[in-house]
Amino acid sequence: MSTALRCGPALSSPDGVEAQTCVAVRGEDVWARTYYRNIIGAPLDAALTLLGPDGHSVRSRCVAGAGDDPSLCETPRVRLEGEPLRYTTVAEFAAHAGGARQGRRLLRAGSNAPSGRER
Repeated sequence: MSTALRCGPALSSPDGVEAQTCVAVRGEDVWARTYYRNIIGAPLDAALTLLGPDGHSVRSRCVAGAGDDPSLCETPRVRLEGEPLRYTTVAEFAAHAGGARQGRRLLRAGSNAPSGRER
């Protein structure tokens, strides 16, 4: 069974963070996924949220390690309720706690609403 992805635009910050955030659906499961690259040279805190049509949300936190290699972060999978197009997701990347720019948001990326790009 394949995974359907509905992704927002690929975004980058002047600081060196690149991300694209998607809603993923496979069968009766739905979850959020963000693909990112962190070329800042220091780890970042990433918060990823899946927003459901009923107002419920699922959130994950990831540490985005420094490096030029693409990586990903995902939320736990939840049971799909209603139309997949009614789910959205957002990822926020901030300077890692304890760093010089602690807590400063560097990038916010989200999936598009129903007009989002299918992958």
